[in-house]
Amino acid sequence: MRVLVVMDPIENVNLKKDTTMAMLWAASRRGHELGYVQQQDLYIDQGKAFGLIASLQVFENNKNYYQLGEKNKESIAAYDVVLMRKDPPFDMNFVYTTYILEQAEREGAWIINNPRSLRDCNEKLFATQFPELQVPTLVSSQDSLIREFITQHQDVIVKPLDGMGGMGIFRLSANGVNIGSTLEILTQNGQQPIMAQRYIPEIVDGDKRILMVNGEPIPYCLARIPQNGETRGNLAAGGRGEARPLTENDLKIARRIAPFLREKGLIFVGLDVIGDYVTEINVTSPTCVREIDAQFGTSIADTLFDVLEAGR
Repeated sequence: MRVLVVMDPIENVNLKKDTTMAMLWAASRRGHELGYVQQQDLYIDQGKAFGLIASLQVFENNKNYYQLGEKNKESIAAYDVVLMRKDPPFDMNFVYTTYILEQAEREGAWIINNPRSLRDCNEKLFATQFPELQVPTLVSSQDSLIREFITQHQDVIVKPLDGMGGMGIFRLSANGVNIGSTLEILTQNGQQPIMAQRYIPEIVDGDKRILMVNGEPIPYCLARIPQNGETRGNLAAGGRGEARPLTENDLKIARRIAPFLREKGLIFVGLDVIGDYVTEINVTSPTCVREIDAQFGTSIADTLFDVLEAGR
C-alpha cells in the first residue's frame, strides 16, 4: 500500500516512546511505500485535496531513523491509507486539517481516524455518551454550578476540554482555598466550559490506557501510575507506566464502547479507565503502544496494519 502520515515534525519525536514511529516501522517492514506531510502542507486546489508530500524511509536505528525526499505536490487520494497523527492542541488549524482530509476521503482516501469523527468526538465529551461507565461528571462554564458540584462530591477533578498529557488538571476539595482562582483560569472567567468529575481514589493504582484497534481491545493496557504525590498519572506529567493484562471489567467497558467506535470510523482509539470508570476516549493520536510492546512482546502497530491491509 501507499501510506501517508500527517504528523508533527519527525525530527522532534521521542524515539523511545513515539507510537507513530511504531506504525511507520511496521508499515516499512511490510513493504509499504511511505509519504510524509505536516499539517501546514495540506491544501485544497480547485476542490481537490493535495499535499506537499515528501517520500519517507524509516529505519529502526536510534541514530538514523528517517530519511525524507523532496516535497512534491501530490493528491492525498493517491494514497491507500492516511494516518492522521497530528498531536493536539485541537485548535482551528486542526479543524481545518480535518476539512481537507474529509475532501480527500470523498476522493477515495481512507483516513485513520475518520476526520469527521475527529471533529465530533471531543476526547472528554465523547465519554459522556456513556454515563453508566462514568463517575458523576459535569460539563459547564458556570462558576455556581461547578461550585455546587464540588460541594456535593467534596473531592473533584477539574480539567479543560482540549488538554492532553495531564495539562490543566486540578484536584479541588470542598474546603479548598484556591477554588475561585482555579475556576476563573480554567473557564476564562466563565466563558469556556470545563469538565468536573468526582475524584476516583483508584488513580493511585494507575490511569489505564486501553488501546482499541477496529473496535477490538488489545489484551494489555498501560497503567500510568502517579509519582511523587501527583494526582495525574499521565506519562507526560511524570507517571510511571506499567503494562498489565485487561481485567474482566476493562473488557466489559471495551465491548460497550466498541460498536460506537466502528460506526464512527474510529480505527485506533485509546480508552482511559481509572478503577471501573471511563474518564476519556482518545481519538486524535493515542499513544502507549511502545510501552505495552516492550513489556509484553506485542506488536500493536502490526495488529493495526493487519486491519488496514484487510480493509484495502
